[in-house]
Amino acid sequence: MTESHGTAPAGSVALLVGQTLAALGAGHAFGVVGSGNFEVTNALRAAGVPFTAARHEGGAATMADAYSRMSGRLGIVSVHQGCGLTNAATGIGEAAKSRTPLLVLAAETAGAAVRSNFAMDQLGLARSVGAVAERVHSAASAVDDVVRAYRTAVNERRTVVLNLPLDVQAAAAPAAFDGVGLRPVAGPAPVRPSQASVLALADLIAAAERPVFVAGRGGRGAREQLLELAAQSGALVATSAVAKGLFNGEEFNLGISGGFSSPLAAELIAGADLVVGFGCALNMWTMRHGRLIGPSAKVVQVDLEDSALGANRPVDLGVLGDSTETATAVLEVLRGRGAAATKYRTEEVRRRIKAEARWQDVRTEDLSTANDEGRGRIDPRLLSKRLDALLPAERIVSVDSGNFMGYPSQYLEVPDEFGFCFTQAFQSIGLGLYTAIGAAIARPDRLPVLGTGDGGFLMGISELETAVRLGLPLVCIVYNDAAYGAEVHHFGEAGHDGPDPADLSTVTFPDTDIAAIARGYGADGVTVRSEADLAGVRAWLEGPRTAPLVIDAKIASDGGAWWLAEAFKGH
Repeated sequence: MTESHGTAPAGSVALLVGQTLAALGAGHAFGVVGSGNFEVTNALRAAGVPFTAARHEGGAATMADAYSRMSGRLGIVSVHQGCGLTNAATGIGEAAKSRTPLLVLAAETAGAAVRSNFAMDQLGLARSVGAVAERVHSAASAVDDVVRAYRTAVNERRTVVLNLPLDVQAAAAPAAFDGVGLRPVAGPAPVRPSQASVLALADLIAAAERPVFVAGRGGRGAREQLLELAAQSGALVATSAVAKGLFNGEEFNLGISGGFSSPLAAELIAGADLVVGFGCALNMWTMRHGRLIGPSAKVVQVDLEDSALGANRPVDLGVLGDSTETATAVLEVLRGRGAAATKYRTEEVRRRIKAEARWQDVRTEDLSTANDEGRGRIDPRLLSKRLDALLPAERIVSVDSGNFMGYPSQYLEVPDEFGFCFTQAFQSIGLGLYTAIGAAIARPDRLPVLGTGDGGFLMGISELETAVRLGLPLVCIVYNDAAYGAEVHHFGEAGHDGPDPADLSTVTFPDTDIAAIARGYGADGVTVRSEADLAGVRAWLEGPRTAPLVIDAKIASDGGAWWLAEAFKGH
């Protein structure tokens, strides 16, 4: 990918952009370097911002997304003009829909280069996937343009595409710059709820007999405040999938609310007479298309943005406010009214949660098939249970999208809310490996673990070379059913109404030796058809872990993921 635009001088705008971002505190950059983003990428590196070279721009975008989610620092994506940006579009869309603070540095053809093969409406593309479109307009405005984009990304939790025209990049900067004197971007002040909203929520909690609090990504910084409020209110707590691990250690924690709920968690959430979402969208996934909301239950949503309140379902009360501020204010009111209530926190509920709330405690029939002549298939639930016990507890789990996704989400425990990275807002398969690499770079103190299907893993497999090159001790669990399993189960016998069998040839494939392919990339690979084959995983865990481990798990069918069946029906 090249386009002639001259050599950027030592004091160029490209250099100025890199220096400014470093001075503002950019965390880590990811990208694929071409001629259009060569200078700005090297400027970032020279200024101290670490850079990871990906094999595809889509991989780079999702790596940066995962890095931002798990580190709390701004991830940077660097791409070439035109095709470099279009290659990254799905990853940018995922980040934008998830409201991930992210900054994409996109080279752009000069305004006068109307016949360039790379010319396109980059601003329009960015907006079409939900990102904010910005541009460095001139040498004189460059610092202000970068600061504006950075502030929007960090303070408004937005994905920003900052376009860098080639002629502007090559222009001389107005003066030498080393970041000295650049004012840091002030963070946003916490949004405090109105007193009327606080009193209204306190009244609803006081009137409820079986309250449940569900925290989403917006509640991740409010663990202690939410648990104190729940204890005062007699409420059970749960999370959306993206906040898994937030309430670890709490005896009245139900785990994930939604499609991944254990049978007990679903029963108790559906039995609530008040559901309060803190920084949680209460969408079809988290509420199972509304089936987790009882017919007479009141629903409250607490969010930083007015546009989010009631966006997915009607709510009885919408509270505009930060989760921490809201929980603190309501707790003060309730404590002023009397002692803590028992309500849903009975001894019987406590006992049942301890015995039944975790998927590891739910009994299922072993569907594994005999491994005669090396053709066995292992039950994915059994596989996930055994791996949960084998892998170190200090882990960071990433999950791709597909029929398999419930197994790692349900069975693989994580140490806290920063141990689970769930890039699912766009529902795109193929982002899992990218996610795992970005998460691994964000948390090098934890063992990175990926749960993916064969379709998604093969779709993004070029980045396995990146993981090998970085020497990541990444465990890739590939739930391999040689198919796009969601479509097989949806359009197969259960979902097919026609007189003739459904033609599934477009979504089924010959079995692939993914372990062998992984070894070709320089990773370690093991094929698992039975519990006995997990000896290979144990051996890797005992070794130096200097290369990724790819587990090609040939899984048996459990009849299809019902949580995805619900999603198909919902659409």
